[in-house]
Amino acid sequence: MKRSPSLVAVFALVWLVGGALLMQLPAATGEAPPTPWFWLITSLLALMAVQSIRLVAGLDGARIYGMLTAALFGVWVIYFWQLLVLAFEVPKVLLPPPSLIVQSITAHWPMLWGDFVQTVLKAVLIGWALGSGQGFAVAVAIDRMPFLQRGLLPLASLTSTIPLVAVAPIAVMWFGFEWQSKAAVVVLMTFFPMLVSTLAGLKAAGKLERELMHSYAASYGRTLLALRLPAALPFMFAALKINATLALIGAIVAEFFGSPTSGLGFRISTEASRMNMALVWSAIVVAAWTGAGAYALLVQLERRAAFWHPSVRQG
Repeated sequence: MKRSPSLVAVFALVWLVGGALLMQLPAATGEAPPTPWFWLITSLLALMAVQSIRLVAGLDGARIYGMLTAALFGVWVIYFWQLLVLAFEVPKVLLPPPSLIVQSITAHWPMLWGDFVQTVLKAVLIGWALGSGQGFAVAVAIDRMPFLQRGLLPLASLTSTIPLVAVAPIAVMWFGFEWQSKAAVVVLMTFFPMLVSTLAGLKAAGKLERELMHSYAASYGRTLLALRLPAALPFMFAALKINATLALIGAIVAEFFGSPTSGLGFRISTEASRMNMALVWSAIVVAAWTGAGAYALLVQLERRAAFWHPSVRQG
């Protein structure tokens, strides 16, 4: 049975309004202990939340319905997080409510922006670009000269096995406490995934297509640009998306081992020692949104660059 988008929107809006009214009860604000009626209404609302997500996810057609499903799921998760934390009177040191995190982000936004610039715009972005670029260059060199595969691949695989907690303090000793040491860690983390994915992508071109290029007496460079690199684009974008999250994690963890007075990792470690968990969660939210935004941007770029590939068309 085909569902009407307008009818589904009305149901979801009514349930969200019901959830907003539930938040006005004393038990939902922590002013009074929860009653059995409160838990009954909360349970019914949870069932309706699940049903609203199922209705939106069942809509056919535009790609925006998938985005709406994810957004609605996120809204309900944050809602019940706020509701249950206040109802159970969970200590803010253990888990602050979302409202307190939003207040902390608003109050400390200039400081968090400086942390974002230090960690993301300097260490992550530069390290991600250098690591991915070097992985791509080495992959092309190995593909062009297969004898390099025996020597370079085992050495390259070592870069993915070195523990991050061992590399970070060494990088700080070599490159100092500024963003350069964090970028070096990011380069090390993003190099091998890009190398392996690009090598697999370069081998993805069909045999008949390669033989056709050979019959045209096409050079290696011409075959690479016209056939093999386009075939490798989905593999390369997969590595870029993986590296985007790895780079953010690597830079934040590296800042635990030495950093100037700014950075998301520095803020998390410093404020956690002060038990200022609202600000810790604020930095975590900024990092999470940054990773999600980078992933979404790369997905859109992939749709435009590799629109012809079946994996992109079916997505």
